[in-house]
Amino acid sequence: MTARVYRIGDVADEVGITARTIRYYEELGLLETGDERGKGRHRSFDDGDIARLHELVRLRDLLGLSLDELTALADDARVQQCLRDRWEATTDDAERIRIIEAAMPIRQRQLDLVRQQQGKLAEFEVELSDKLRLMRKRLRDLTD
Repeated sequence: MTARVYRIGDVADEVGITARTIRYYEELGLLETGDERGKGRHRSFDDGDIARLHELVRLRDLLGLSLDELTALADDARVQQCLRDRWEATTDDAERIRIIEAAMPIRQRQLDLVRQQQGKLAEFEVELSDKLRLMRKRLRDLTD
């Protein structure tokens, strides 16, 4: 069974972003598809590329990440994949300890990023609540 190949417009429609965004993500190294294509040839994508783009967009939107933060997460994801591959390739306990020790700081960075974004959201919630409370007070003052 051969893998399905998609063109950039189809991928953009599927993921809900523009073809320009996909090309920009390629330039930043967030998506690795353009290097193997010859000059003048169309970009082609597979289901894995689409899944990766969905995940990038989800992280971007859910966490409100900057491109730098998104790039750092993408780099971490590549390292994690290498660590998973190493894990699968060995049964040696000492090697697996090294793999876990290498993976833990990556997960910690991700958790720190999520907590940082949660803190920003909590601050914004307080700000909006304070403004709404003030608006309600002013409305009461004007209608009493």
